[in-house]
Amino acid sequence: MPELAAEVAAIAAEAGALAMKLWQTDFRRWEKSPGNPVCAVDLEVDGMLRNRLGRLLPDAGWLSEETIDNADRLSAARIWVVDPIDGTRDYLRGRSGWCVSVALIEHGQPVIGVLDAPARDEVWTAAAGQGAFRNGERLQASDRSALPGARVPADHLPKADRDLTPVAKPNSIALRMAMVAAGQADLLATLRWGNEWDIAASVLLAREAGANVTDAFGRPLAFNTPSAQAFGTLASSQGIHAAAVERLASRAEAAVGSRR
Repeated sequence: MPELAAEVAAIAAEAGALAMKLWQTDFRRWEKSPGNPVCAVDLEVDGMLRNRLGRLLPDAGWLSEETIDNADRLSAARIWVVDPIDGTRDYLRGRSGWCVSVALIEHGQPVIGVLDAPARDEVWTAAAGQGAFRNGERLQASDRSALPGARVPADHLPKADRDLTPVAKPNSIALRMAMVAAGQADLLATLRWGNEWDIAASVLLAREAGANVTDAFGRPLAFNTPSAQAFGTLASSQGIHAAAVERLASRAEAAVGSRR
């Protein structure tokens, strides 16, 4: 597994270099749907990753934000889950809060995760049972045991959460979860339907660093599901996870109910 993880990291680095070369240049951009931006670089990086990762493991399925989904992936024992540019809004704004996200899923769980963030000079890697690393340095999630005061990547906090501490928030949710893995944040929580490609690699990073990662209700996350979605993501230090689930429970129920 370490050798395969290194090969995946090398391919992600190629993708990161391509995205970095085109960053802050004049490229085509549009909206797939209102408020859902995409650009030509997303598609170019996606194509490169599919070609290189496909050659690395020809039997693996494929799930990516920028590729039309194919149900054949559901019968694959392992599958690549990719976001060619996670944090597209920051990429388009010329900000550094974006990365290339690549995960290898086996039987529903990530076993290799890589985030390549060239604008931040960061490479995040994890392999199941082997730990999580940023630029070669082993990561350890925080040991915080009290929810009040917990650091959260956020621009603004709702009134009910004013006892938490906001810290700088990259647009990429993968990088926000990586902050929990690195002990730079104590909690990352979302209360919406999210896509597997946004979180697959960073879920493994956080787990391998000792964080607890679940959906918004505290339930285990699974990957390569038919919808390729889960409701909410909650990554935190072990000591505050139960309190965070309890605090968010009514809001999560209300959010899910609004979609029924």
